[in-house]
Amino acid sequence: MQVSGEAKGFSLLQMHDFRCFWLSRVASVLAYQMLSVAVGWQIYDLTNSTFYLGIAGLLQFLPMVLLMLPAGHVIDRYNRTLIIRLCQLSEGLGVFLLAAGSLTGWLTKETILSLVFLIGAARTFEMPCMQVLLTGVVDREVLPQALALAASSSQTAVIAGPALGGLLYTYGPGIVFACVSGLYFLSIFFLGRIRKKQEAVKSEKPDLRSALLGLSFIRSRPVILGAISLDLFAVLLGGATALLPVFARKILLVGPAGLGLLRSAPAVGSVLMALFLAHRPLQNQVGRKMFLAVMVFGLATIAFALSTSFALSIGALIVLGTADTISVVVRGALVQLNTPDEMRGRVSAVNALFVGTSNQLGEFESGMAATWLGLVPSVVLGGVATVLVALIWMRLFPSLKNIQRLESNV
Repeated sequence: MQVSGEAKGFSLLQMHDFRCFWLSRVASVLAYQMLSVAVGWQIYDLTNSTFYLGIAGLLQFLPMVLLMLPAGHVIDRYNRTLIIRLCQLSEGLGVFLLAAGSLTGWLTKETILSLVFLIGAARTFEMPCMQVLLTGVVDREVLPQALALAASSSQTAVIAGPALGGLLYTYGPGIVFACVSGLYFLSIFFLGRIRKKQEAVKSEKPDLRSALLGLSFIRSRPVILGAISLDLFAVLLGGATALLPVFARKILLVGPAGLGLLRSAPAVGSVLMALFLAHRPLQNQVGRKMFLAVMVFGLATIAFALSTSFALSIGALIVLGTADTISVVVRGALVQLNTPDEMRGRVSAVNALFVGTSNQLGEFESGMAATWLGLVPSVVLGGVATVLVALIWMRLFPSLKNIQRLESNV
């Protein structure tokens, strides 16, 4: 399908429903990024224990593993806007309790961890539902540009959220939590202004077979299976985010400020590429370009590992972020454009589970590999493995490699 000139790039933001969706997404992602910083700081302030920091991370991840498949079935049965608003209402109220407890002094580590788990459970339903909702807000022919603009908002929030959360934390954790709660309610407000009705989709009765149908569907579609599994293994093997503090201290000899720049660099690259793709979407040889982007991701990882220059390391991480965004946007478009509406919730839930799992396990894999092989060799090996995965996947999934355009096939 051809994309009309008037629908390209930033003119999408002139469309009322997409603008409301975009603003809602900015508010919710910014809220979560600020929340993550504040929860980490307050847990450490209360316990002075890295163990409880790890427990907080686990409790955010655990609901995803336990609830993602049932979440997909719920998304396919009920009104998607309503699901997101209920999830964000739960998150907003949970964070409001954190604010009240911090400001009045009754908050304990057990209370924080319990609320973190409940917020994580709500996000398990919210994240894939947001992906699916976008397909009901814009026409399919402009979905790639819409995904790119949505990615730009997320990555901008990833850059600004931690910095803003850290700044506000100097005035007390209660202030951060109050602002985060307000952002969630602002997100609910913008969602409520979407005019196009998101009707519930008729789906099978809620049983185990129906919940697992997303996995069966993905397995039967080589294009979707190849795209999701490629990202899974690329991030699992090539991610080095968990090791950035070690590189900052031992290799690049920079302090916390330098570490902050290193952490922000991939997001900067992601924002730049997302804005570019929103204005100039990929028009041909989409499959090959996605594989090339994954290989560039691996090569940038190798360059970062071998660098002893802070400027060069920043540059490598920016390139890494730009390459990753190409893969993310193409994968997201392929999944949504090749999935029938009645299956989108379950397929998006599996996709979100794979992405979340690869990020979490990737950090674990990075730490273990660095322990066994050494810091630099482990990251170099991860970059090489990412390039090899891309080459192997090109042979295993020729239909994915040969995709020319991002078009609807359902």
